[in-house]
Amino acid sequence: MVPMREARGSKRQRDVRHLVGVWLPTVLVLALLAAGVGAYHYEWGPRYLPGLAADPLTEPEAVLPPAGLDLPGWSTPAPVAAAVDASAPIAPGRVASAVTPDLADPDLGRHVVGAVTSLTPGSETWTSGDGRYLPASTTKLLTVGAALATLGPDQTFTTRVVRGVGPREVVLVGGGDPLLASQPLTVAEAEATYPARADVATLALAAADALGGKGRVKVRFDDSLFTGPTDNPAWRRDYVPDDIVSPITSLMVDSGIEPDGLSRSDDPSLAAARAFADALAAAGVTLVGDPRRVVAPPRAEELAAVESAPLGEIAERVLDVSDNEGAEVLAHQVGLATSGTGSFEAGAAGVLDTLGGLGIDVSGEVYDGSGLSRRNRISTSTLLGLLQHAAGPDGEAMRSVVTGLPVAGFTGSLTYRFDEGPAVARGLVRAKTGTLTGVHALAGIAVGRDGASMAFVFAADKVKDEDRYDAQDAIDRAAAALAACTCSRTPG
Repeated sequence: MVPMREARGSKRQRDVRHLVGVWLPTVLVLALLAAGVGAYHYEWGPRYLPGLAADPLTEPEAVLPPAGLDLPGWSTPAPVAAAVDASAPIAPGRVASAVTPDLADPDLGRHVVGAVTSLTPGSETWTSGDGRYLPASTTKLLTVGAALATLGPDQTFTTRVVRGVGPREVVLVGGGDPLLASQPLTVAEAEATYPARADVATLALAAADALGGKGRVKVRFDDSLFTGPTDNPAWRRDYVPDDIVSPITSLMVDSGIEPDGLSRSDDPSLAAARAFADALAAAGVTLVGDPRRVVAPPRAEELAAVESAPLGEIAERVLDVSDNEGAEVLAHQVGLATSGTGSFEAGAAGVLDTLGGLGIDVSGEVYDGSGLSRRNRISTSTLLGLLQHAAGPDGEAMRSVVTGLPVAGFTGSLTYRFDEGPAVARGLVRAKTGTLTGVHALAGIAVGRDGASMAFVFAADKVKDEDRYDAQDAIDRAAAALAACTCSRTPG
């Protein structure tokens, strides 16, 4: 018989052995895991055994692969396909097969034109229709191209404040800044806005500082840089009265849109002067009377000035959102640069003269810079020549014509387009839209599946109103078909 004390001792020993057998392996595993985490997190190996560890930053080639991983030796991969010249000539038959079904859509009406070529001037061109059409906003490509060629992409436009004739009289002088604003942007707005904007409120603060921040002043404004009518005679008579477009002057803020955001000013220059005067008063300057239109004295003392963004950036913005007022201001600037006159007539003539001087076919008639005029008629060859020049080695000054084109399905006026047709076109077609009642057009560049870049123009200008949405979709599908096509003569 086993003594009671010995029996108890044996049970206690058995319990200890049981606990050790169950928990010791678990504790050891946890300790090993903790040591591994600590070694990784605190880099114990490189710190305490530097001779045994390779630094993955300075000698990654010395870091051994995990055990059991056998990596093959490096070899140069074979090309998937032969390289294709992005400017390879098109194969007209392939282009016709790709786009004709959509351009034959009956919703496009009885007058449809199309033209496709490579980006190399003088290349073979596929055409359909007579080539001349009512261009609508594709006219902006001509305006922007001529402005860049004439003035250069680094050109800026200055809005100034100078001393007037009378004592304590200041004059706000318009310099034809297409994007001049009434107020500065907030930090959040500035981060989301391209390009940067000059504004008359900031200009007023600088002018107030130059005046000592106090006193009584009379505000005058000078918009004499542009001449002639502010409402284009070649536009429909209701465009300006119905707030479709603002009167065009050399001193406009917010594109002539009133602070309510719904209507447009009948006198954008006066509205700009009032915004400037309000900011001047807020800066502590006492105003005497209402702003009045004058011509600033020659060689007047400048009190303050603000500069616009460079023209290259303004051009991208005008094309991206199809800015009518911005395009008209740029056309007036072209008129000033080519003939000394900033007007609708001089601007249109200056645009055609400038492009013609570059060897671009300018047969046709242009009456404005925005394309609102229904009297405009241009040839598809004019736009193809412009796109080729802007994308070519001699077109560096005009490169914003290409970089400013909206991207299909992503940016600007094409953000919500191209929801039909080959999805590959989204991102591979960049084009300027053209839309008026009965008119639907696209002009731009498409990159085909073989890597070849093609300049194209598709337009229909006799569309029935009830077919307008279907017609727009048909034009988009034709452009999308180019992006889905192997249309060059040397397909990869």
